[in-house]
Amino acid sequence: MKDDNHNIDETEKFRDQFVTADGQQRASVALSNPQTLWFNTGTLCNIECVSCYIKSSPTNDALVYMTAGEVAAYLDQIKKRGWPVQEIGFTGGEPFMNPELLTMTRDALERGYRVLILTNAMRPMMRKTVRSELTRLAAEYGELLTLRVSVDHYLADLHDRERGKGSFDKTLEGMKWLRDTGVQMTVAGRIDWHESEEISRKGYGSFFAEHGFDIDANNPGKTVLFPEMDETVEVPEITTACWGILNKSPNDVMCASSRMVVKRKGAANPVVLACTLLPYSPEFELGESLAEAERDVHLNHRHCAKFCVLGGASCSA
Repeated sequence: MKDDNHNIDETEKFRDQFVTADGQQRASVALSNPQTLWFNTGTLCNIECVSCYIKSSPTNDALVYMTAGEVAAYLDQIKKRGWPVQEIGFTGGEPFMNPELLTMTRDALERGYRVLILTNAMRPMMRKTVRSELTRLAAEYGELLTLRVSVDHYLADLHDRERGKGSFDKTLEGMKWLRDTGVQMTVAGRIDWHESEEISRKGYGSFFAEHGFDIDANNPGKTVLFPEMDETVEVPEITTACWGILNKSPNDVMCASSRMVVKRKGAANPVVLACTLLPYSPEFELGESLAEAERDVHLNHRHCAKFCVLGGASCSA
């Protein structure tokens, strides 16, 4: 991962699956302990954020709505393959725009999995029918169900700078409903505000205390602060030597413990991806089945370096 060779053209990096730009062996990660299977329920979203890594919007249907039957088929495969999965995650887009989300959620909960839903807690979640079913699911399954709410910053103006004017207040309304209904809630924020992580966590802690949210701001699993995924930022390529240099194990990287299922517009069937962060990169598409998705993943993308290996972030709980 040494990046002291400034003669390397940035455009030459991350081009070869197996070898870095300076000729070293690229690091790879085996699926050593599959704990989370993610489903992208579709890229449609009720808002359009300034720097959404998946480019979700009210018009982007590049990844179409997953159906409950398609999700169920993969849940069956988990059992058939003997994967020790503990958690089923739903992301988007805005998952609550998918009309079958809560059917998928109930199916996963009934099979004994924890379920994590990533949401902006805005209007799609606050529809009357959705709230009714969420109330029932929370009463029946308690802490097996968690909603992770996107709060890009604990200050309204900075959050709205990313998500649009008035977004903070609408998300806060949804969070208060989740609090009062007893739905377990966590938060995902961003670190790209010229603040230290310590300052950010103190800010979120004050925000949670002000509104009576039972969320631990200092627990990275409860308040997840993601590094910004700017594809223009210079990052080193990850080689096999990096594990020793960084004192890290390949087993710590997200693709060692998770996979994501998506359905592309016009495709007959869903496919399994190596990572939740790379839905549009063909080389990270592993096949239609979980069996095919058991192969190693080569870390041939700048997100692998900045977000996972160097940033140490994970989308799972």
